[in-house]
Amino acid sequence: MSAEITNLRQFRKKQARSEKEKQAEQNRISFGRTKTEKQLTRSLTDKADKAHRDGRIETDDDGA
Repeated sequence: MSAEITNLRQFRKKQARSEKEKQAEQNRISFGRTKTEKQLTRSLTDKADKAHRDGRIETDDDGA
């Protein structure tokens, strides 16, 4: 009938490490892109913006 003795200090440290690892994983997903991936996204966005601007119809705003 002996229970396992746990050290609260060690338990808290282990729990804190686990939380930090979860946060690090989230950051890797959110911010972990290579330079070429960022450049590719930027160039695709610029190309789409240019195509959108080129497709606009200019109108006279003088009310006539």
